[in-house]
Amino acid sequence: MPSRIDDQQMSLLSNFVSRRLGLHFPKRRWPDLKRFITHAAPDLGFTDAAACVRWILSAHLGKEQLEVLASHLTIGETYFFREQASFEILESRILPDLISSRRGKEQRLRIWSAGCSSGEEPYSIAILLGRIIPDLKEWNITILATDVNPHAISKAKQGIYSEWSFRGVPEDAKKRFFARNRDGRYEVPHATRKMVSFSLLNLVEDPYPSLANNTNAMDIIFCRNVLMYFETRQQQQVIRKFSRTLLEGGWLVVSPCEASTPFSTCFDTVSLPGAIFYRNGGGLAPEQSLFPEPAAGAYPALHLPQYNPGPQKPVPDPPLPAAVAAKAESAQKSAIAPEASLYDEALALFRQGLYKDAEEKISALFDGCAKDGNMPVLGKAAVLMTQIFANRGALVRALEWSEKAIAADRLNAELYCLHATILQEQGEAALAISALKKALYLDPRFVMAHFALGMLTIRGGQAKEAGRHFSNALSLLDACQAVDPVPGSEGLTAGRLSEIIASTLAGAGR
Repeated sequence: MPSRIDDQQMSLLSNFVSRRLGLHFPKRRWPDLKRFITHAAPDLGFTDAAACVRWILSAHLGKEQLEVLASHLTIGETYFFREQASFEILESRILPDLISSRRGKEQRLRIWSAGCSSGEEPYSIAILLGRIIPDLKEWNITILATDVNPHAISKAKQGIYSEWSFRGVPEDAKKRFFARNRDGRYEVPHATRKMVSFSLLNLVEDPYPSLANNTNAMDIIFCRNVLMYFETRQQQQVIRKFSRTLLEGGWLVVSPCEASTPFSTCFDTVSLPGAIFYRNGGGLAPEQSLFPEPAAGAYPALHLPQYNPGPQKPVPDPPLPAAVAAKAESAQKSAIAPEASLYDEALALFRQGLYKDAEEKISALFDGCAKDGNMPVLGKAAVLMTQIFANRGALVRALEWSEKAIAADRLNAELYCLHATILQEQGEAALAISALKKALYLDPRFVMAHFALGMLTIRGGQAKEAGRHFSNALSLLDACQAVDPVPGSEGLTAGRLSEIIASTLAGAGR
């Protein structure tokens, strides 16, 4: 006979789900939570829901188990061109303005479908872009689609849907944009599927904005019917991170039922016919740099004195008295504090999304310590400046600063991987692959370079080559603890990256 889940266990389970997944189940929704757990128990290896709850509360759940749990706690209800008013506003007002401002310049658009479920939303976005951009092949388009549920991601990658996904879609649109299979289902054409990149991402626990998972410098974020599941604290956390992820003037699209969520702390509310949109800050002002253009060259130098270790140090004198030593140490710390302090201040501003303020701090740092040739500090500062410009969508400037970082430390494999990420965003896949191979030449055990090469080659149709790089990455990750952060990943753990690779391989049919 199944055991009973008492109120104390329900309270603990509700707190666990809120803490780890951000999903809000107050006491009035405990019957829903109990029903969801009953359905989830078999997928987690239990026939008894109460035993499953005890295990959840006592064990350390990995990402895969959390994602199975999340897949049962949310409703993945979606269909093509859902909430038609939002798509009409995008087509008639928002996208035309964005396209006009970029045409003839850096022709790129970056859109993120956060909580994409089975993929109808990002494919709808791809179809819309294909309709309104006649020279689509001349644009660098990114449509990133993420979800916490690996099963939903796997289904989305297949791109095959039943009639239920087309309710409200006119028959002629189905015939125009989809191919009907023999079994009566509809398939998204290969050209449309290629426009969308699917990946696992937990909005509560995973890092963003991040170059490592391509969640930086977005023009538009769709996050519809997702935040309503989160408690207030997690909602606010996600909203702040979305603000840092969007470019200035970028747009956040949510469901009408989520309009009461506190977006006003980070966004301007824009009421449009039939929908409410949220805009990130002011207008789309062009990027202005505080720095002069670098000298020509593959990797422009920092124009700083070359590091010289000087002659061999003599044998040290006998130890100083404690009071004298403490005074000397204090003087030494005060001498280096300005540089370290400026960098730390810039890093803190960067993490808050205050990119222009962070850039000013780095400018002051260079003005203050370039004469001293403090290469370690200046190298770190160049890396941070790369990330600042990348998150602001200024890829030309980001590329220049990644080159400066390499000039400061040519044997650092992580810098070539960072450089490759910027090149990839610019659509320069061949140059990105070359930079990643340099990273692996310097450090054959650099996991993120293997992972990035796998992602680049699989998108290029080189399945065998991609499999080799993913296999190398998984082999290296197997030697790590699941909770260990992966170097160069901006916070991804070894366990999380392993799951992302496994999901990517599964989606590719391997």
